[in-house]
Amino acid sequence: MPSSSRASSCPPHRVILFAGHMVDAPGRAAPRFPPDRVPEAGRRIAAALAELHAGPGDLGLTQGAAGGDLLFAEAALACAMPVQFLQPFAEAEFIERSVRPVCEGEQWVARYRAVAGRLPAPPQAMPAAPGEDNPYERCNRWLLDTALACGGDRVWLLCLWDGQSGDGAGGTAHMVAEVQRHHGHVIHIDSRRLWQAESP
Repeated sequence: MPSSSRASSCPPHRVILFAGHMVDAPGRAAPRFPPDRVPEAGRRIAAALAELHAGPGDLGLTQGAAGGDLLFAEAALACAMPVQFLQPFAEAEFIERSVRPVCEGEQWVARYRAVAGRLPAPPQAMPAAPGEDNPYERCNRWLLDTALACGGDRVWLLCLWDGQSGDGAGGTAHMVAEVQRHHGHVIHIDSRRLWQAESP
């Protein structure tokens, strides 16, 4: 799979991967990341990046889905850290599958386009592969391989996650397992604690 041009030309100080829950879709039976918890999640993601002193010498990698991914990208750009979107599908299909279907989907599409317009390079779509694999799981491997190409000790995973296996292969649980298997660093924001936070 292709790797980040930034990674191949000038290795960043650290590569900060992000994986996290999408905002709940309308009618989700068991709420996991409801829209009213988005501001608190954004604050916690920004605080984690501040604690890492993330900045222009680092590189952020994520898919760009509505929810944690876009909150991470917004916070990263706010501290001048370049971000790259690596996606399992062409951008238009990705938006339809992973941005628009959530609660307040059109607002998330607008946020996505605002972030994408500030990226140093356009989002990259994962090359097609033969066989019946899970595209989200394979994209996780692509994100991780791109990060590891910069050196294993440079890789950090920041995740917004409830600690559960989720809705299937290719989710946050899979990324956490893969990073741990490669001896990377994991910073876990427990999304269950968002329910305990007081709204401002």
